[in-house]
Amino acid sequence: MAGLGVKLNRIFDKNTITTDIIGMGYASMVTVSPMILVILAILISQTALGFSKIGYAQRELLACTILYIFIFALLTASPFNSVLSRYLSDVIYEERFEDIMPCFHVGMVINIVFSSLFGIPFCLHEYFVGEVSLVFVFAGYCGYMALILVFYAMLYLSICKDYKKISLFFLIGMLAAILLGLLLKYFTGIEITLIMLISLDVGFLLIAALEIAVVRSYFQEDSGEYKAVLYYFRRYWKLVATNFLYTLGLYIHNFVFWTTDYRMVVAKSFVCMTAYDMATCLAMFTNISATVIFISRVEMHFHERYKTYSEAVIGGRYMDIQLAKKRMFRQLSEELMNLVRVQFIISVVIYFICVIFLTQFSFGGMVMKIYPCLAAAYFILFIMYSAIIFLYYFNDLTGAMLTAGMFCLGTGIGAFLSTYLTEIWFGAGVLMGSFLGWGVSFLRMRWLEDHLDDHIFCRGTILKKGKGKMPSSIAFNRYDGTGIKKEDESFGVGN
Repeated sequence: MAGLGVKLNRIFDKNTITTDIIGMGYASMVTVSPMILVILAILISQTALGFSKIGYAQRELLACTILYIFIFALLTASPFNSVLSRYLSDVIYEERFEDIMPCFHVGMVINIVFSSLFGIPFCLHEYFVGEVSLVFVFAGYCGYMALILVFYAMLYLSICKDYKKISLFFLIGMLAAILLGLLLKYFTGIEITLIMLISLDVGFLLIAALEIAVVRSYFQEDSGEYKAVLYYFRRYWKLVATNFLYTLGLYIHNFVFWTTDYRMVVAKSFVCMTAYDMATCLAMFTNISATVIFISRVEMHFHERYKTYSEAVIGGRYMDIQLAKKRMFRQLSEELMNLVRVQFIISVVIYFICVIFLTQFSFGGMVMKIYPCLAAAYFILFIMYSAIIFLYYFNDLTGAMLTAGMFCLGTGIGAFLSTYLTEIWFGAGVLMGSFLGWGVSFLRMRWLEDHLDDHIFCRGTILKKGKGKMPSSIAFNRYDGTGIKKEDESFGVGN
């Protein structure tokens, strides 16, 4: 993320209101613009194609299909991409650029195979049990796999600091989806729901193709070192667990409420709870600016203190190391407090805007009853995720895994308990899980501050690790079994 920090520093250093607005706009563009572009494309397509005029069952089938595509694309990709990101960072640091393409190929095969294990059985159930048309089922599966490729290729462009290209590719893909939808509507007799799904598929495939083409243009050499990539999955299994548990925790509360009496079943395959899912979406957008603020602040301030500490560890005096450590943790505390203060103000403002104006756009009833508790929960959730990133900075994979595990477990148990409460407390499960996760991460960071010297200086090994038969611990055997002195042939030592 260092490349983003350099750009933000150049913008904010001018210290004017205009540059502050430009800086926040730039940070927003490179962090959350892909998601915003997809949502805008869906809304524009719905308006332009007359989506509101079709039957309720068809509308819900398309909405559930898109919902499942995004949720399970993120879930199935989450166990692998964090480890692949770690491998890429190490390879780039060591300037072994020829090892990037083996990582790209191995990761793509793993993502596609693992995602298919969940996608194909569900599509078969949707076709045979739900009696959905084969064309619609196949279009949904293509969109699911295309989005897997989009998320996967984004990983490599993010490592290369090509945030603007990611946003540009999403803009191109979503514009193509809107135009294709209009062409299919006026020149074919295909139903609207299928048109929207096909156009989104083409848009995602176009984005994935552009991203993969850029990655291949950057890294044209291939060393063929595939085993090294697989070894990272065994070595950094805690990264696999952390990313999967965190992603699962984001949706496990939805899964719990999908089992309640409030659920809606579409085509005997899709299960959802529209009111709760919509309130979750609103709560996420209420606090999504925390991501922008966090990246901006960390890139501009904390990264420099972390770099200074790292340089002191490599070749500085003990006094320099201790001073750099104190300044780094002081900066860490300041960044977390600033994030809490600024995001609290933004969340309160957005909350009141939603409460006042969204009721005029049919967002009343149960949605607005569930929304307040979820908004508070997501406020803590994004702060907790910031703490996980700080734990990654210190290579504390155990602390990050414990944080994500507590968040997922607390959210699941809390969501189950909250189903017995009134609607206003339905979001208590996410609130409970986020608070527990944040508590674990806070305690872990305090522990790191007290034991950072041990964590940094006492984790290495003098001898290189390897596999094989353990050699004998006897260096010299003075007597054999009869008590007669014996020459050790291995060392050529006599008596």
